[in-house]
Amino acid sequence: MIVHCCHCTWCQRETGSAFAVNAMIEADALAVDGAVDHVMTPSESGKGQEIARCPKCCVALWSHYASAGRLIAFVRVGTLDDPSAARPDIHIFTRSTQPWVVLPDGVPAFDIFYEREQLWPPEALAPRAAALS
Repeated sequence: MIVHCCHCTWCQRETGSAFAVNAMIEADALAVDGAVDHVMTPSESGKGQEIARCPKCCVALWSHYASAGRLIAFVRVGTLDDPSAARPDIHIFTRSTQPWVVLPDGVPAFDIFYEREQLWPPEALAPRAAALS
């Protein structure tokens, strides 16, 4: 669907880094070996998130947010076999970007969030709509 680079302070704290890169996909497209642990944590929006973690190493694998529940997964790009294939399409919560982070030219960036219908191409909106129907 789309790849977010989130600069919120919660993602910074959660990742121990300056941001989190999350690729949104339909949750039923996820494939993992074994069970995952689900943990509820706060989020910058105030609505919270459910994080799926590996039970062995506790790495965050994906999150579910209130706007889509468990139907859409925000997969941590760093956990993919080829993270370089999922470059950020949009930067969000840039109001808390670390001062040494340089955002790339030509990639939309927002202080907080944005209107999905104004930025997502039809080929990204269609799978989201289908997953939520």
